[in-house]
Amino acid sequence: MSIDAIIRAIPKIDLHCHLAGSLSARTVIALAAKNSVPLPVTNPDKFYDFTDFYDFLSRLEVIGRCMVTRDDFARVSYEALVDGHRKGNLRYAEFFFSPNYHYPHGVCYETMVDGFVDGLRRAKEEFGITGRLIPAINRELGAEVAMAMVRDVLTHRREEVIGIGMDCAEFKGPPELFRDAYALARSAGLRCTAHACEDNQTLMQAPPRNVETCLDVLGCDRIDHGYNILADPILTCQCRERGVPFTVCSHTCVPQRMEKRAASLQAMHDAGLFLVPCTDDPPMFGTDIGTTYVTMARILSLGVEEIVAMSLRTIEAAWLSDEEKATMKVAFQAEIQALSEMDA
Repeated sequence: MSIDAIIRAIPKIDLHCHLAGSLSARTVIALAAKNSVPLPVTNPDKFYDFTDFYDFLSRLEVIGRCMVTRDDFARVSYEALVDGHRKGNLRYAEFFFSPNYHYPHGVCYETMVDGFVDGLRRAKEEFGITGRLIPAINRELGAEVAMAMVRDVLTHRREEVIGIGMDCAEFKGPPELFRDAYALARSAGLRCTAHACEDNQTLMQAPPRNVETCLDVLGCDRIDHGYNILADPILTCQCRERGVPFTVCSHTCVPQRMEKRAASLQAMHDAGLFLVPCTDDPPMFGTDIGTTYVTMARILSLGVEEIVAMSLRTIEAAWLSDEEKATMKVAFQAEIQALSEMDA
């Protein structure tokens, strides 16, 4: 086997993948036709061509309109798990979904969450892959909307829903605005994360202090992205010492930004931060969990043994019990050993 093939075959987890961004273009087009939703682009080869970050966000909203029925949501979560499994031996994933993409189109929370759960359970039954769910606050809509979403999540608790997150344009909703929504989620036993310090926004729009706020005010135990933290060496050092996981992504929405992303990942790695390779919006960005790991290996000049160590360490960042993590680590090690013997 080639080095790339071995890396793809290593068992993996993904802790930063958005279900609205996990659909193939053909699935979006099929759902749009089924639900009579007009699309800005109907050529599947061009559907995921973006001019900038905000064009990408607007396309996500269009995709959100295409999911209407419980079966639609089930199809999306099922395909996300199975696609990751086939392309990169994904074994476990924690998926973001954004209720506020769907509320305006008459979809209630129960429909979306139960549909997603149906898809996760089917993938588990057929392929042995495990998926969990993280409802995400749309920070652009403000604190009251965030609180209402968290209340919906708590009113309709599902075993597969294990935490909350927050995404969309960072400067339109700085993290301190959402203190109460996060406190409510934590009080109910949900884990917390948030997008912060994204490098598709300026240091003024997404400053390092946002990471500090997410950790110390919102109670997050990991950070999604985090690249702009490098502008604050003291905070970077503190995050390294605290072992804060950063769910980083090798690919981004605009290809011209890939060089900058690679440089950020290299600098974060050199700074000793705990990096968890993730896909973000895989087909939208032209990646999958296997490609993400191959790309990370290239960017960071890592060999197979180092990638194996990285994959095993990511388990620490998952929102699982200590027993579940230990069991997963043993299973991963057994698979890795079998791979090693096959390649010998």
